[in-house]
Amino acid sequence: MASTLPDPAPRSRPTASGGAPAPDGPAPDGPAQGGPAPDGFARDAEGAVARPPDRPGGRIEAHGIDHIPDAERHGRARELFPVWAAANVNYLSLVIGGALILMGLTLWQALAVLAVGNLFWTLTGLLAVSGPAAGAPSEVITRALYGVLGNRVNNAVVGWLISVCYFALNLSAAAVAAFSLVEKVGITANTGVKVVVIVVIAALTLTISVYGHAVIVRLYPVITLALGAAFVVVAVVVVRRADFSYTPAHRLTGLDLWATVLAGVTLVASGPLSYTTSADFSRYLPRTTPKRAVAGWTALGGFLPSMVVCSLGALAATTVDMTDPQSALESILPAWFAPAFLLALVLGTIAINALTAYSAGLALQAVGLRIRRSVSVLFDGTAAVALTLYGLLVSNFLDTVNNVLQLTVVLLGPSTAIYATDILLRRARYDGQALSDETPSSPFWYRGGVNPAGACALLAGSTIAALCVNTLYTGPLAAAFGGLDLALPVGMVLSSGCYAVIMRRSSLVRR
Repeated sequence: MASTLPDPAPRSRPTASGGAPAPDGPAPDGPAQGGPAPDGFARDAEGAVARPPDRPGGRIEAHGIDHIPDAERHGRARELFPVWAAANVNYLSLVIGGALILMGLTLWQALAVLAVGNLFWTLTGLLAVSGPAAGAPSEVITRALYGVLGNRVNNAVVGWLISVCYFALNLSAAAVAAFSLVEKVGITANTGVKVVVIVVIAALTLTISVYGHAVIVRLYPVITLALGAAFVVVAVVVVRRADFSYTPAHRLTGLDLWATVLAGVTLVASGPLSYTTSADFSRYLPRTTPKRAVAGWTALGGFLPSMVVCSLGALAATTVDMTDPQSALESILPAWFAPAFLLALVLGTIAINALTAYSAGLALQAVGLRIRRSVSVLFDGTAAVALTLYGLLVSNFLDTVNNVLQLTVVLLGPSTAIYATDILLRRARYDGQALSDETPSSPFWYRGGVNPAGACALLAGSTIAALCVNTLYTGPLAAAFGGLDLALPVGMVLSSGCYAVIMRRSSLVRR
């Protein structure tokens, strides 16, 4: 694992609950205004270091899943907005918006579904709060939920496998746009050319991921502005042509309507729910950074662009056939703008995939593989490229997107709910150094390395969600309710309730 040598461990004091020791200095939710910081730097009203240490923007990030010392914390919560905004101005959002109309919803029904589904970004924001508190990525913080060994299984499946699947889906979307761009310059996009294009896009993506956090924070505001400018042009064209009174030829009613609405909300919510790793990008912030600022800027950075771009996809579907979103949009955009539009689709997907690959690399380390973060990122990219080649050259892309995004909530919904519940129970108080301890003496070893509360809650929530699914298959509970897919709400509520009931008596969460 590539990491800088940690600072000497600070003296510790017992927590109020008698649990793991916490480092000396202000509590994680200490004063956010003025005064000296524990690392010796003054802070402004936002809790940011006024004279931060040097940021390594031109070299590969040294830290992996290790704890970030206070002396290396820097930045302001508002820097999180462009990180999440750049990642949500992308092709997949257009696909999802158009898919809601293809599913049979009216325009206003589709927009309502988008609003509800994108509200799940508030959970992404809540999870990000744990980053500054612990000075550790989500992949380590979740040891508090599942135990040291149990968390390795969680990272292998929820952290790594699903991340690689999303990487492949997004890479597929970027590749499709790049294929058209290649054709426009007179190169036939045969199989060999397609393979080269996919590898080049993956290489650009992984370069950002390998260089890491500092490069992401510095580069993404520029990407956000570039993508915003491109999509303003798209928005003007789409809004002018959209049919705001659109209704399908056969309007859905009754149970069919509710089944489609629930499926649509699940499809949209799968995006924010896939980011159970939002603490990865907030962990370098000073521990005194206001929690509301961290949660708010993260959620807003995800919600606003996702809502806007998904809505453009829905609006476009009222006037063109969005079964092939890229070709459909190209047909109504000015000819001079088509190359810029395709480049924007590729750039947006690179932005979202760089975050995905970054977190997948951390997940691979957290599974227990003692490799450098940069190496783990490259391994993730290789796996994703293989899946992408299969998805584009063998299977149907749009069907794959719909099925995978809806099915992953069987795990993502319960895991997000458990993580959010833990943050609320602990009031976002995490000891990053204690979480870094993987020995049986760790306070997060629980029973045999597994936290029964997290394991039972995830198993219960995922099981009931699997029984309620109506995507790749129809679960028995979905069949009993006439095809309603209740996997997302039922799985999340049950897992959260189970975890809260079992865990609330633990000395590690009582205050």
